[in-house]
Amino acid sequence: MHTQPIWIALLQRSLLVASLSVLKLSGPPSLPQTASGSLNPALGSFSIETAFFEEFVGNTSSPNILTRNLLENLKARTGTPVEIRIGGITADSTYWDPNLNTSLFNFIDKNGALQNTTIGPGFWDSVKLLPDGTKVTMNLDLQDLNFQGALDVATSAINGLHPGQLSAFEIGNEPDHYLSFTPASYTAVWAPWAKNISLALRLKEPTFRIAATVEDPLWPYDAPGAKSQLDCVSALAAGANQARVVGSCSEHTYQYSVCDPPRIAVATLPNLVNHTRLAQYLDLWQPRIQSVREQLGPDSFVIGEYNSVSCSGKDGVSNTFGQALWLLDTTFYAASNNVSRLYLHQGGPLALQSSTQLNHGGLSFYDMWYPVQNLNGPVQVFPSYSAYLFVAETLGHSKTMRIANIYPGRQANGSTITTALGDTSAGELVVYGFWDDALPSAHKFPIKLALLNLQIYNQTQTTARPESTFDISAFLRNNDAVTVRRLQAPGADVKLANLTTWAGQTFASGVAAGTLTEEKITGGKVVVKASEAVLVSL
Repeated sequence: MHTQPIWIALLQRSLLVASLSVLKLSGPPSLPQTASGSLNPALGSFSIETAFFEEFVGNTSSPNILTRNLLENLKARTGTPVEIRIGGITADSTYWDPNLNTSLFNFIDKNGALQNTTIGPGFWDSVKLLPDGTKVTMNLDLQDLNFQGALDVATSAINGLHPGQLSAFEIGNEPDHYLSFTPASYTAVWAPWAKNISLALRLKEPTFRIAATVEDPLWPYDAPGAKSQLDCVSALAAGANQARVVGSCSEHTYQYSVCDPPRIAVATLPNLVNHTRLAQYLDLWQPRIQSVREQLGPDSFVIGEYNSVSCSGKDGVSNTFGQALWLLDTTFYAASNNVSRLYLHQGGPLALQSSTQLNHGGLSFYDMWYPVQNLNGPVQVFPSYSAYLFVAETLGHSKTMRIANIYPGRQANGSTITTALGDTSAGELVVYGFWDDALPSAHKFPIKLALLNLQIYNQTQTTARPESTFDISAFLRNNDAVTVRRLQAPGADVKLANLTTWAGQTFASGVAAGTLTEEKITGGKVVVKASEAVLVSL
């Protein structure tokens, strides 16, 4: 969750309503200077709230087959499992009990508020139910200022996980929301904890992921208070890595929120599904990403927790096909900004998040699937899952894929091109290109294009569905036929996975149903309907 997003102030000009019927890409087809580094095969990963982990994964006596199948589908497409971060707001009240006779116990008070979580040895047996090879980040408690408690949970992770399975430890979740931390006071606690846990557990490599903060960067960057924000860069500047224990950095992003009434009003599907709004929001992190990569390496900046709408999402927004389109654009645009991995948060509403929030009880409306029946619905998969299938198939088994935002592209300063600066689609049409360094003449032509038409079309509309033609002929070697796979639904407002298809198949049961469908298109022109996305293999 986060406070009022400053990025809204960036959108002073109104967005055009009319869609662009033809978008002709001019090229050149060669790898642009703005392209990312090599993409991590676990680009689209997950954060699962600690208190809800067993509901998603199950336990050894009752493993959750739906979750397992959905994760295995993604692994099959890249050869690499998505990463799982176990954490969130409940991590700061999670404790270890070696004598606990259940995997996980949530203490809920008489008012129905979850107060704390206890894990025991069986918890790590549940973690082992994840697909083989899954890397895990474990979020430790900082808010209680109990070093021994954090060390106990960290020790249990080292003892409970397979060798090499631990990706990182995080100390604290969103510490910019408690204890009035400044960069200096946070570092004064965080740095010795990370060093002493490393020594106690004999960790040989930098294992800690710093920050896990959630407040949006202040803009303009010289605004009062901007330099005193607690974030990855300010913590590193305060000396958090003097002991060389930091391997990566995490910050959280929630573009919209239902934590309070003013923000509930603007958390709408048309606001969410627009590239201009998304890109201007994520562009706020560009200076931090650059600084962290310079200090810690090219794979070091992650969005360690994110989703569309904080405080557990919004019905009719976060559980729709529109969310799938937003998720696709978010993942690719963040990757083009050199974000290494994004961990989509899964869990449920928590009473301690906000006293004025919209949601109470059940599982979150922004979850990709409901692994168990709950107050908000039966076991089911939501349309957004297919967006991660799209991402996984785009990456394939390559470890050397690079991405660039071809349209609308970037200004000279690296920020997105807006309507005022030449995006004639008003944020509705988006094109990403993918180049593979491992292939001959890799930089001359892309091997894939992702074409997104974000114009909102709802299944309830009775008018003809608009469409746009993407002329990609400038990116073809010899005007050869291209192969197209489509991400489709009857409209952006669809909530059902059995109405959502990726390459002609649905995944409502956790496994593919239907016939895989591809198109061969010649002439370099690809038609994409409103609220649809296609993957083009060149």
